[in-house]
Amino acid sequence: MKEANVQLKQPQPKRFQGVVVSTKMKDTVVVSVDRYQKIPKYGKYIKATKRYKAHDAGNTKKEGDRVEIVECRPMSKDKHFRIV
Repeated sequence: MKEANVQLKQPQPKRFQGVVVSTKMKDTVVVSVDRYQKIPKYGKYIKATKRYKAHDAGNTKKEGDRVEIVECRPMSKDKHFRIV
């Protein structure tokens, strides 16, 4: 029996909201993303913070700006996100 022309769905890119904490690099900003993580043993929530490097063509963002970043192709060793 022949298989029908099945199209595989591409996974949606990851999207995060965070605050710009550094703009010292050319065309790159560092975005701090906070999330709440539940500890299963105690049922307690803690705040987990992670910093992502994101592409910002022309350095348009300033420190303290709230931005949304989306996953994209690797632009360098550490940079896999861009600002929406």
